[in-house]
Amino acid sequence: MRPRHDDVRVERGADLPLLGRLNRRGFRLLMAADVLVIAVAIVTPMAVGVAVDRLRLSWPASYYVLGYLLALVLHFVSFYFGGLYEREQRLGSRPVLPRIVSMSIGAMLLVALTQQFTGVRTEIRVIPLSILLFVPVLVSIGLAGNRRIARSLRDRRDGPPRVLVVGVPDDVNLAREHIDEVHGTARIVGTTTNIADLLELQQQTTATDVLVVTARMIDDAYPEPLSTLETRGVNVLRRISAQDTLLGLSGVREVAGLPFVVLGGSALPSSRARFKRTLELLELVVTLPIWVGGITLLGLYVLVTAGRPVFYWQRRVGRYGQLFDMVKFRTMRPDAEVAGEPVLAANDDARVVPALRWLRQTRLDELPNLWNVVRGEMSIVGPRPERPELTEQFEVVIPGYDRRHEIPPGLTGLAQVHGRYRTDPEYKLGYDLQYLVNWSPVLDLQIQLRTIWVMVTRRI
Repeated sequence: MRPRHDDVRVERGADLPLLGRLNRRGFRLLMAADVLVIAVAIVTPMAVGVAVDRLRLSWPASYYVLGYLLALVLHFVSFYFGGLYEREQRLGSRPVLPRIVSMSIGAMLLVALTQQFTGVRTEIRVIPLSILLFVPVLVSIGLAGNRRIARSLRDRRDGPPRVLVVGVPDDVNLAREHIDEVHGTARIVGTTTNIADLLELQQQTTATDVLVVTARMIDDAYPEPLSTLETRGVNVLRRISAQDTLLGLSGVREVAGLPFVVLGGSALPSSRARFKRTLELLELVVTLPIWVGGITLLGLYVLVTAGRPVFYWQRRVGRYGQLFDMVKFRTMRPDAEVAGEPVLAANDDARVVPALRWLRQTRLDELPNLWNVVRGEMSIVGPRPERPELTEQFEVVIPGYDRRHEIPPGLTGLAQVHGRYRTDPEYKLGYDLQYLVNWSPVLDLQIQLRTIWVMVTRRI
């Protein structure tokens, strides 16, 4: 199994100074600079309005302070969960201003909606809507300026990106010509025509980026050495070929005029993973009476029809390959696996208690997995967790199978609503990886709604 990402970060950052260790844990000086910009952007329009006597403050000063703090928090939360503080890729990075503008407008709408539903009258709002209209402009200019300064300081400290070019000689020479024409874009520190030499060459040259300019060579790089390069913090980009356009690729990056797509990075950035976790905890709180009541009633049904034990605990593989005990309702006889060896269930498995067969067919036997969700061992939506014995087998025969462990496993997932119980693991992996790279709150909602349909129709 792959090493835990956070273990790799801690090991690599153990000897760093305090600021470096904080950076490894997600803190950025850019955050403090952005908070200052946001605070000034919120206060300045109000101060100008008061100065020209267009606004009259009708509330106590403490009330306005709380209003400003709320606006500041909503802006920062929007930027954080929007991924604005993820590690920026230097080579082929996208313009950041459009993202900041859209996030600023979204944050301003959050502030406006919060004021709308707090019952404050329109004429005496803490931050009038006319003032809020200026905030996204000031915030966008300030945050874009912060990033320009940060990028300039980093380039002065580290110099241009150090690049390894991988490909056949003609492709390598073409890439070199383009990069040399755009002064300061990058510095080529080595080239190779053999993927097998990539890890050793990267260590020798301390390259920060790898450009794979011959598209077909990427087949020999997955899952290794891509996984190792990822743990080293090395960005890998592959040049897009004409055939790749048939795949409908999005997220194309430009490097010295050549089109590339980023490879090998973690599928779900940490900020979005935390956002996903926050949304799921809110969902659990809102639906608490429903799922607690459902587990209670179904538990009583299992107790009456099948006796004890009501719950069945089974060791499963979770995030980063860590093992945990998953709980579900028992639907099979207590002696279903006497020898302790994993036995795959059949469609009409004789070990299933007849009175509990419907519970298994509707997947309601997995409802107690919500306890694992509360503990942080699982998510509501994600790749289904497998038993460690089966995972070890799949990782041997299915390249890249361990990438599904980059997020906590789920109560339901894309593979469960589109595939079936007996769908081959390699095909299920395709669904799992598609979910990882395309995650959004809307996709989670769609999967949950479709899961209800699968349960009702008993399509397993």
